[in-house]
Amino acid sequence: MRRLATADPGFAAAFRALVESAREGAVAVEAEVAAILARVRAEGDAAVADLTARFDRHTLPATGWAIAPAEIDAAIASLDPALLAALDLAAARIEAFHRAQMPQGLDWRDGAGVRLGLRWGALDAVGVYVPGGKAAYPSSVLMNAIPARVAGVGRVFMCVPCPGGQRNPLVLAAARRAGVDAIYPVGGAQAIAALAFGTGRIGAVDRIVGPGNAYVAEAKRQVFGRVGIDAVAGPSEVVVLADAANDPALVAIDLLAQAEHDEAAQAILITDDAGFADRVAQAVAAELATLPRRAIAGASWSRQGAIIVLSDWDEAPALVDRLAPEHLELLLPEPEAMFARIRHAGAVFLGRHCPEALGDYVAGPNHVLPTARTARFASGLSVFDFLKRTSFLQAGPAALAAIGPAAVRLAEAEGLDAHAESIRRRLAQA
Repeated sequence: MRRLATADPGFAAAFRALVESAREGAVAVEAEVAAILARVRAEGDAAVADLTARFDRHTLPATGWAIAPAEIDAAIASLDPALLAALDLAAARIEAFHRAQMPQGLDWRDGAGVRLGLRWGALDAVGVYVPGGKAAYPSSVLMNAIPARVAGVGRVFMCVPCPGGQRNPLVLAAARRAGVDAIYPVGGAQAIAALAFGTGRIGAVDRIVGPGNAYVAEAKRQVFGRVGIDAVAGPSEVVVLADAANDPALVAIDLLAQAEHDEAAQAILITDDAGFADRVAQAVAAELATLPRRAIAGASWSRQGAIIVLSDWDEAPALVDRLAPEHLELLLPEPEAMFARIRHAGAVFLGRHCPEALGDYVAGPNHVLPTARTARFASGLSVFDFLKRTSFLQAGPAALAAIGPAAVRLAEAEGLDAHAESIRRRLAQA
């Protein structure tokens, strides 16, 4: 774990190294992924079945290309009613928040009499990828599929790897609650290829969303352009701003809540009190000893974690903006004041009683957020990822006469004579 202080002479260089550090080891999968994509595109279902048998150890013709409604019913019936109630609460809150985002169209006439407008429309089909290897994430199902449904997407398909043919009941329940149309027990780059190109049994989509491993991320990168994607996500990250009035154990567990995701995840504490920084570091060590995922969280904290001690809280906004974190916790007495001074963060959690983990599950805003400093220019997943805009305009003779001559002059200046002529001839007839 790195320990930095803004008062140290070498702070600028040390902080720059922290900001620019690469947290993912280079994994050369481009060629292998390209081969998988090409094979699925050429061979369709046969390639998907063969690759699924090879990587996930189950035979699609035997286990089923799509998970049957009766199997989903049985999975739901096997779950604890209290867990289903929690899932339903999360789904309802996510749906309500995203429904409030739905935009209104535009339609007006300007001073020249030209009618101008903007019409929103949903995508026809979306594919949701849900990881299913080391862990299962029903929350990712809700966060990716519900906004698509709220936006009005016509068909929502889901791919989830099922190693050994095993299905996670809560993932199936989440898919049913989110309104997924079909669930395919297919994972990896072959799932992304199937969704991008279509295979016969698996329909092609217009956008693919959802996290995955290095092969999934690279496959999404390579099919982008043929289909839309949400992002090529990196490891999770959190920055916590906390003063000495906080409980060190609570701050420690918030840091570890991100560290336990992955060895490459990053958790950073920023505080103005060196003694409090020491107490949090000690609390992290104590909490690590109790965590089932302590090997992962410990590796993340020791390799990627950092504590920054400020000379003054006025230094914090510029540091946060350079980090542009996926998650930002403001455990401060007046979090709104600090929030107003920060420009770059994927999601911000205000106050001592609002941990980031709340946003992962039940708060309502989406937990699919920009990582690796992309919050400088990107936003979290929303209904806008499943909508597209179509502009329209209408001009009668008077409106054409008002603005047409200027268009003719600009077209002539660009050397596009047909452009100019298409307007000039209509002006002559007006």
